[in-house]
Amino acid sequence: MGSTLIQNATIINEGKNFIGDLLIKDEIIAAIGDIDPITIPAGTKTINAKGLLLVPGVIDDHVHFREPGLTHKGDIFTETRAAAAGGITSFMDMPNTIPQAVTIETLNDKYFLGSEKSLINYSFYIGATNTNLNDVMKADPNSVCGIKLFMGSSTGNMLVDSKIALQELFSKALLPITAHCEDEVIIRKNSEKFRSEFGENVPVNMHSVIRSREACFLSSENAVKLAREYSTRLHILHISTADEIKLLSNDLPLNQKRITGEVCANYLWFDDFSYNDLGTLIKCNPAIKTRFDRDELIHAVNNNLIDNIGSDNAPHTLEEKRNSYFKAPSGIPLVQHSLVVMLELWHRKTFKIEKIVEMMCHNPAILFNIKDRGFIREGYKADLCLINPDKPWTVSKENILYKCGWSPFEGSTFKSMVVKTIVNGTIVYDNGVINEAYRGQRLLFDR
Repeated sequence: MGSTLIQNATIINEGKNFIGDLLIKDEIIAAIGDIDPITIPAGTKTINAKGLLLVPGVIDDHVHFREPGLTHKGDIFTETRAAAAGGITSFMDMPNTIPQAVTIETLNDKYFLGSEKSLINYSFYIGATNTNLNDVMKADPNSVCGIKLFMGSSTGNMLVDSKIALQELFSKALLPITAHCEDEVIIRKNSEKFRSEFGENVPVNMHSVIRSREACFLSSENAVKLAREYSTRLHILHISTADEIKLLSNDLPLNQKRITGEVCANYLWFDDFSYNDLGTLIKCNPAIKTRFDRDELIHAVNNNLIDNIGSDNAPHTLEEKRNSYFKAPSGIPLVQHSLVVMLELWHRKTFKIEKIVEMMCHNPAILFNIKDRGFIREGYKADLCLINPDKPWTVSKENILYKCGWSPFEGSTFKSMVVKTIVNGTIVYDNGVINEAYRGQRLLFDR
């Protein structure tokens, strides 16, 4: 594999911002800072990174890559191409595929697909159902990222609504439980009300009223109560409301928290006024809420109440998304653009660059106890991203890499561009050129 020397980069890592060099030997970060030339092997490739930011590769704890069974929307190969172009070096994929990954056999089948098709590092959740606790308990904590729990139905309808099943899961889980929290009773009641008034043609901006703040809070509150009762490791996914933030705290270091929360980039960028322009293209579950909610989520990120930023990448075809309200599926393709969206918010002074790296690179590694990734440290895997912070570009059909071929950001201009993505010491994305022959590694966990 050889060695690579990255020179004169602005390194953003663990709250620090400094200019330095980085030496990669095979898959590993061998040295950082002022590197003694004697230690550089003959034949080392050199990258002049003057003016570029060097950050750890993004770890996305929340993607739907649609394979197996839904590959007309996306698949592991196509979506990891897009992810590599977006600076993501590791992902954790959700179980609501066809078949659902709710047994050890179906989970192992997905790991095989990952090894065959993924250009970046991978892990897959095992899904919880009302009846599969035995399979969930067989999942290896050292090689499976976590348990996905739907406390509200979404694509794939894996709703767990049995109180007994929930109590057993929270009392016995050996892996982190990552939860989609929306109260199904409230959502169905709201849906019936609006369907009776509008039929199928409910205005899309009613999505945040149907999948309401109350539905999110009551479900999240229930999950938190169960986690506190049984001391369960709980991670609430895609928090979308100011109310849910009240269930979280910043009184402990991240590695000591038992209850944590994720927000996704779309909730930090869009608000309910965005439905007027983008309609069902930004229909997602939970719904994008108000500008007040967005501002409170931003405040929570900056004050360590929310613990990481994911994408909830969930592609559907444009034909599917252009349906009427109830027929249009929920989900947004985002892995190619989540990092540049956050960098745009850095340019707007919404977040510091160090905070973005903390939330997208460091914290996912801490939250899931990922082994030897997520930081620029000697001895760690060389998962890295080089960014040109001042190279504007416009999202267009020609540069969208999702299999579905569209993005709600089409026509948007971003000030920063990902120029290289390095996975285990190998350049997988290089200024628009993708190394399609490379395959990532299965993530391992120190638990």
